[in-house]
Parts: sequence; C-alpha cells; structure tokens
Amino acid sequence: MTQSFAPPPATGCRNAPILKERGQREVFCGLTGIIWLHRKMQDAFFLVVGSRTCAHLLQSAAGVMIFAEPRFGTAILEEQDLAGLADAHEELEREVERLLSRRPDIRQLFLVGSCPSEVIKLDLARAAERLTRRHAPRVRVLNYSGSGIETTFTEGEDACLASMVPVLPETDARQLMLVGALPDVVEDQALDLLEQLGVGPVTVLPAARASDQVAVGPNTVVALTQPFLGETLQGLERRGARHLPAPFPFGEEGTTAWLRAVASEFGVSEERFEQVTAAPRARARRAVAQAAEVLNGRSIFFFPDSQLEIPLARFLTRECGMEAVEVGAPYINKQVVGPDMDLMAEGPVISEGQDVDLQLDRVRAARPDLTVCGLGLANPLEAEGLTTKWAIELVFTPVHFYEQAGDLAGLFSRPIRRHDLLKLEAAE
Repeated sequence: MTQSFAPPPATGCRNAPILKERGQREVFCGLTGIIWLHRKMQDAFFLVVGSRTCAHLLQSAAGVMIFAEPRFGTAILEEQDLAGLADAHEELEREVERLLSRRPDIRQLFLVGSCPSEVIKLDLARAAERLTRRHAPRVRVLNYSGSGIETTFTEGEDACLASMVPVLPETDARQLMLVGALPDVVEDQALDLLEQLGVGPVTVLPAARASDQVAVGPNTVVALTQPFLGETLQGLERRGARHLPAPFPFGEEGTTAWLRAVASEFGVSEERFEQVTAAPRARARRAVAQAAEVLNGRSIFFFPDSQLEIPLARFLTRECGMEAVEVGAPYINKQVVGPDMDLMAEGPVISEGQDVDLQLDRVRAARPDLTVCGLGLANPLEAEGLTTKWAIELVFTPVHFYEQAGDLAGLFSRPIRRHDLLKLEAAE
C-alpha cells in the first residue's frame, strides 16, 4: 500500500490571497454543456436559439452525423431576425410546434439562449411560459442561457440544472440528493457505494427521465459531484435543502472524504465505512501510484477554464506529488471548493478570472512541466516547447470516484511521458 505524498497541511489555502483578473478570456461558451447533458437526460431536447455558428459549434463538438437525430438542435436566427424585420417569437413557437409534432418522445424541452438571442433581447423565459401552458402536462418547457458573453462552458450545466430547481416537487422526506451530471458508469458506482453504506433514499439531479421522482424540501441534503454548480446549489437552498460541504470525489483521498461526509451525515458507523471502502481505496491508491511515478516532483500550471481546477490541483499535489505553480479558476466559490482549499498547502498563486496575456507571461516565465489550458492556447504553447493538457478533456472523461482515480492521474501523466520520450528520441 503506497503512502500519500503530502501530509495534511497545518493550514490550507482557503484564506490565501487570490489574484483577481478581469481581462480577455479564452474559454468555450455554455452551449458546450449540451454535449453531455443531452446524453444524460434521455427524454429531453435542447433547442438552441442562435446563429449558424452556434449550430456548427454543437455539430463539431458532438461529432454527430448530419443524418442522426440527436436530442439537440438550433433554431437559427437569420439576418431578418437579427435586424428586427421578423417576429422572432412567432417563428420560434412555430419551430417548437414542428419539433414536438415530429418528436413525440420529448418530455422536457429546454430553450437555450445564445449570444445572438441575448443581443437582440429575445425573451425566452416568456416564450417558455407560453409553450408550457400550451403543452403541459405532456411537455415541460424551460429556458436557460448558454451564452458565452459572461460565462464559461461548464456554467451551461449549472444554468440548465438551476432552471429545473423551481419546478421540482416539494417533499418533506429525508433524502440525499446527488447534484451534477456524471457518466452512467460513474453514477452507478457512486450509487452502489452509497447503497453498501446504507445511505438512502438517494435521488439524482439531473435524472435520466422527466418521470423520475426528484423532489426537494427542508430534509434534503445536497452533495455536489461537480464544483461548477453554484447557482444550482443556491436554488436548492432557497427551496430549503442543506448543502453538505466536502472535497470533491477526485482520487482516493477526495472520494474518501466525500463519502465520509455523507456517511457522517447519515449515521454510518466507522466499522461499516471501512468495510465498504477499504478494497476500492486500495485499488485507487495502487492505480494512482503508477501514474504518480511520472508526476512526482513535476510542476503544473492551470489556466482558468472549467472550475475543476482547485479540486484537481488538490488531487495532483497531495496524491501525485506535483507542485502547483498557479491554479487559475474562472470563479472561486469557497462554499463549494473551500473543503478542497483546506487540504491544499499554501504556495501556488490562486487566481480568479482571467487576463490571458498576463497569464501567458506568467506561464512562459515559470516554464512548468505541464500546463492545463483550453484548446485555443494548447497548440501555440506546445510550439513554444511547453507540454499541455486540454482542460475540456477533464470534463468529458469519467474521472470521479475510486475506480476512475488511476484514469484521472493518467490524463496528466501521459502528456509528460510523451514529452520525455520525444526528448529522449531527439537526444539520440
């Protein structure tokens, strides 16, 4: 059994100074979240009200063939819509009627705002209300913004789930609610662990189908599985739910701390906790140790992109022995990521927001062994000799809980292994 690289810090970095930057940003927009949400919610449809650029983004990001019938599409705003020469509301309602008549399997319809629809002040909230009155109870119509004007790409999921919270039924039952879209295999593993611990009942937001019973009330305890769901959490708290603070379930340490917080809340004995978690914890430690042989002692620099940066930096510094030079995040909500910050020792620059030119200056000066950044920055930095990791891959890949801990570490070790091999070949 391997030992952890880092002992618990005497003081974490929750109260460390935060470098706040407000300048040019380099991120995808919130429409990107549709790519994993439409797979998760089996009877939902995401109708983006936007331009042809929005349609091309979704088509390219999803890799969906043109003749496939995915659960998303774009109601394209033409020039006459943008110029105010046509009634965009009437056109939108006509498109929705056509969509619902052709796809009777749809039970939830999300009208997703974009940069163009927000620029021309298209009132999608009122459109959703009108369409709900017309199609209820067969179809529930909601709306949220996926615009990239003020948001980063993971906030698309946050906005989507937050739009669902006000219409959830009320319940007084004591329950655990897992909040955040996870790949099915990861969600099944989490639910299996909780069942073995004797924790229940457990509900999941988002559910696979609109008919699944997801309700909220004063006896609901919320455990977040993704660190970018601040708006959704606030909505649930307004409905009376209570947040369960915990590090996020990345790696062995994070998963154990997350499960322990749940177990403590629901009165699980220490003996049962050890019985359930001992074997998967050992497997996770062994899997992480293989990648950590490459990562130990290496430096890493995070550009702000997904809001996963702080929990991932905690995992890499404490379980893989890496040194964080800078940990940048688009937004830092200490209610959400504070427990991860408590486990991280002071040292790295913690930055919120972005001024991409200043951050590029800092990464060039630091020359870290690995830089985590968006697609638009990766190739230029590689051309300058820096080894990079695409931040978006960390959202699309199953990385939560024990069985994925080794895969998570491998996402960071592989680029470094590749760099070392190329350097060795060049030397020969």
